[in-house]
Amino acid sequence: MTKLSVNINKIATLRNARGGNLPDVVQVAKDVQKFGAQGVTIHPRPDERHIRYQDAYDLKPAVYTEFNIEGNPIDRFMELVLEIQPAQATLVPDTVDAITSNAGWDTVAHKGYLKEIISELKNKGIRTSIFVDPDPAMIEGAAETGTDRIELYTEEFAHQYGLGNEDAIQPYTECAELAHKLGLGVNAGHDLSLENIRFFKENVPHLLEVSIGHALICESIYQGLENVVKAYLQKLQ
Repeated sequence: MTKLSVNINKIATLRNARGGNLPDVVQVAKDVQKFGAQGVTIHPRPDERHIRYQDAYDLKPAVYTEFNIEGNPIDRFMELVLEIQPAQATLVPDTVDAITSNAGWDTVAHKGYLKEIISELKNKGIRTSIFVDPDPAMIEGAAETGTDRIELYTEEFAHQYGLGNEDAIQPYTECAELAHKLGLGVNAGHDLSLENIRFFKENVPHLLEVSIGHALICESIYQGLENVVKAYLQKLQ
């Protein structure tokens, strides 16, 4: 079964809109795990517009499944991750002012930099994953950095699938096969939803984990958080 890691950034966005601690991100993390999710993901950004750096520390004792912290490995991010030592760190090349992640790493151009960062993380026993576009050259470059896994950036698939273009899955299928051949684990995320997750899972081999936040939280407004988490788990079986 492919694991589900729930990204709770949007819960923090709602909390921050009014101040105070409603909704409580720590309680939500506990709840999604109770409902069956096998992991919790956060993506702190420098402006702390959703998840705050303090949230990462508060969540550490509450996450008893897999804690995945993702972000651009700037100094502050690295200090946070090396101190908390989550199960996994996912490296994402987002700019400071990015609304959301919008590209994978150029693992060829940044190979030396990524190797250095990954070595530092792995020395602390932290599993590493690199956010990449479904491009065979980027997969091959990732394999040379020493990373444990890649995370396939799935926005283009989700957009095309919504237009009825099922062939958009092909690059993801091919890159997952290549990653597995090169000894890399395969994760995926960005705009995956209840509408497209089963098709993605059935057509992307060796898929270890998906990280889903925005769609899952939006769907939960109508269907309830417990119902939605369980629906994802059923589709990922």
